[in-house]
Amino acid sequence: MTRTTFVSLCAIVLGLAAPAAAQLAPPHDADLTSVGQASLAAAAPATSLLAQSRSQAPRLPPVRRRRGTFVGYIDDALTESNVRIRFDAAGGNTVPDRAEFFYAKCGCYRGLPATHPGFDPDAPGPGPGAANDITFQQLYLEGEFQVAPQLSVLGQVPVRWLQPKAFIANTGDPFSNQSGFGDIRVGAKLAFVDTAVTTASVKVQFYIPSGDASKGLGTDHASWEPAVLLWNELSPKVNLESQLGVWLPIGGSAPVPTAADGHFAGRVYYYGIGPSFTVFDRGGTRVAPVVELVGWHVMNGNQTAGVSDASGVNIVNLKIGARIAVDRGSFYAGYGHALTDAAWYTDIVRFEYRYSF
Repeated sequence: MTRTTFVSLCAIVLGLAAPAAAQLAPPHDADLTSVGQASLAAAAPATSLLAQSRSQAPRLPPVRRRRGTFVGYIDDALTESNVRIRFDAAGGNTVPDRAEFFYAKCGCYRGLPATHPGFDPDAPGPGPGAANDITFQQLYLEGEFQVAPQLSVLGQVPVRWLQPKAFIANTGDPFSNQSGFGDIRVGAKLAFVDTAVTTASVKVQFYIPSGDASKGLGTDHASWEPAVLLWNELSPKVNLESQLGVWLPIGGSAPVPTAADGHFAGRVYYYGIGPSFTVFDRGGTRVAPVVELVGWHVMNGNQTAGVSDASGVNIVNLKIGARIAVDRGSFYAGYGHALTDAAWYTDIVRFEYRYSF
């Protein structure tokens, strides 16, 4: 009885377990294939919709690369990181201490009799003779660094060589050739308009009186210079650049006569405009001649000349040159000539290498 009961129970358990095992068994390969085909069929419409949306997405036009600046004398408006090496050779500066813009008040005033109204024992410039024809060369080392998309900081270290060629009679013994570092400049430039074809900037720089004024290498006073600069691409081949600014001395030497109000140094307003035209542009190399008209207007101050008052003096120069740009580097060579009798120089030759990064 017991054995019969046990066999009956085993048969019942096996009979109940067989259908459950069949439900838990893994599917055959054919089943897997059908499942995969069904999944791919379901995903196909989504893939097709994605491809269609990509093909219908609007394409942005390519960014137009700016041609850059090609001027050699006008300050450029672009706020880009670059380094420059510039060399000037000029002659014919007949009033080198005019408004203390080029160098400090002539040291010849130190040698005047104490009773003379122009006597100035503190006159800082070269002497004792008063030079009325100066030839000079200047080497500039300049760097500009873009600290933000429309803001850059800059600095310039000049080295000057000075050769006096003639002196005003009876003003004292001539002084010899001089050389050394000039007045260092530091500043910043901010572009308030910056598009693919137009950049307008405000530039402010400060002059530090680091040059030895007694050698004609500096002005012996600090000054600052705000300016508005404009770069405009008129066409794919033509640029127009311009500047408008004022040089503002801070202090300066005693005026002439010494007891008068004011300073020997004076404010100098300046302006310039320069079109350039690309005549060659191929394989990353561009060549562009440029013509620049640059002028200065002396608002006040003194000078060692027949008329001691420098107010109202106008100086205008014409500059002709060309710039060759190869990738990030460029080289400029140009010549300038004074169009007015008054001049900072009658003739000048400039060479400049610039590398942008």
